[in-house]
Amino acid sequence: MSYFPMFIELKDKPCLIAGGGKIALRKAETLLEFGAWVTVVAPDILPELRAEEGIVCREKRFESCDLTGQELVVAATGDPEENHRISRACRDRKIPVNAVDQREDCSFLFPAYLKEGEVVAAFSSGGQSPLISQYLKAQAMPAMTSLLGELAEILGALRERLRHLGSESMRKTIYQEILEMGLKTGEVPSSEKIDEIILQNMRKG
Repeated sequence: MSYFPMFIELKDKPCLIAGGGKIALRKAETLLEFGAWVTVVAPDILPELRAEEGIVCREKRFESCDLTGQELVVAATGDPEENHRISRACRDRKIPVNAVDQREDCSFLFPAYLKEGEVVAAFSSGGQSPLISQYLKAQAMPAMTSLLGELAEILGALRERLRHLGSESMRKTIYQEILEMGLKTGEVPSSEKIDEIILQNMRKG
């Protein structure tokens, strides 16, 4: 059964990583990129993790009480039995959990992803083949430019301004023309150009 793709808000949300090695470091960096508050629990924690800004490190073995208040958990201890135990504890509390390299103990997966501003493209093979996910990521990389992130920000800001302007089809046409202009010129259209596009479509009715 394939996994349902769902994007969740992690900004300022507490997330726990059980494990203090290189894999835990990679998972922590991913969570930090999306604004999570990360706590790492492990008897031995890499210096890189301890030095990472935004991470709280607790050098001790995982205990079920560590799950209190957590929105999401990663089991990356390097011990399959321990990861399984953590996964069971999370599932009992209905906390999303990822047990590294143990698909049967995961309620969510980390996809391969590209991120520019608020624009995120994610790819998953359902845990079957990371190679395929990385291939898809590489194929999408040329399209995922910083310009796309900037255009998304501009279009997002326009949504409130145009919310009650004309029909839904008119608003869609305006967004489409602004996007196409930006992609064609390789830069974000000026406010004057955007106003011109809006006015032209209003005249058309």
